[in-house]
Amino acid sequence: MDRAADRLELAADPVRRTGRLLLAAGVEQSYVDVDDPRYLHFEYVRRMAAVADVAAPAGATLDALHLGGGALTLPRYLAATRPGSTQLVIERNPAVVELVARELPALPPEVRVRVDDARAAVAAEAPASYDLVFADIFRGARMPAHVRTVEFVAEVARALRPDGIYLVNVTDLPPLVATRVHVATLRAVFADVCLIADRRMMRGRRYGNLVLAAAARPGRLPVARLSAVAARDPLPGLVLHGTALDTFVAGARPANDD
Repeated sequence: MDRAADRLELAADPVRRTGRLLLAAGVEQSYVDVDDPRYLHFEYVRRMAAVADVAAPAGATLDALHLGGGALTLPRYLAATRPGSTQLVIERNPAVVELVARELPALPPEVRVRVDDARAAVAAEAPASYDLVFADIFRGARMPAHVRTVEFVAEVARALRPDGIYLVNVTDLPPLVATRVHVATLRAVFADVCLIADRRMMRGRRYGNLVLAAAARPGRLPVARLSAVAARDPLPGLVLHGTALDTFVAGARPANDD
C-alpha cells in the first residue's frame, strides 16, 4: 500500500508465528508470512491474487506493475506462484521501502522496487509493457484523487498489453458511492469490468475493501472461475459483472481530472 505513515513498524502475529504485520500509526497496512509467501491474510489480497492466478496458465510468467508496495505481499506471492515473472513495484513512501528491505526476506532479482508517485510512474512506462497492473494506493483511508480519474485509467490501459488486466483495491462504506464512481470510471476506458466483494458489504452491513478488475478485451475476465473462488473464500464473496454491475453502477458518472 502507498500510505503516508508515521510510527512504522513490523509486528509479529501473535497467532501465526511466521506472520508479520506492517503497521502505520498502529493501523494494519500489509501482512507477510516470512516462511510462506503464498499465505494471504487479508481477504482483498486473496481476491486480487485469485485474478492473477487465472490470468494465464499455471506457472506461466507474467510482467506485473504494482502501484503501492507496502510489505510487498502480492509481489512475493507472484514470485512464488509464477517464478521468473518480471515485476516493478512503485511505493511512494521511502521509509516503507527501507523498513521492508531491512526486516523482511529479500525478493528475487526479477522484482524491482522504486520510490515514485504512481501516476508519474505509469505515465513513464512504454505502451503494452505489462500483463497485470495492481493498484493499492492510499493516503489515509482513501485513494488519492489523481489516481481515480479517467485520464489516469487511460494511462494504465496504455501500459497494459491487449489481454492485460488492471486490478484495484478500493475501500468504501455503505452505500458504496465511491465504488460506483470508480466502476463507472473504469468502464469509460475498459470493455470488461467486474467487482469482487464480501457479500456483507454488498448488503450494506460493513465498511471494507472491494476489488475491481478491468480488461480491454470484451469477455477477457474469467468471471465464472472468479465467482467460484470468491464463494469458497473464508469470507465468502460475490462477483458483479454484466447486467448485475449495470444495476449497481446505474446513475454514477466517471471521475475526470477536472
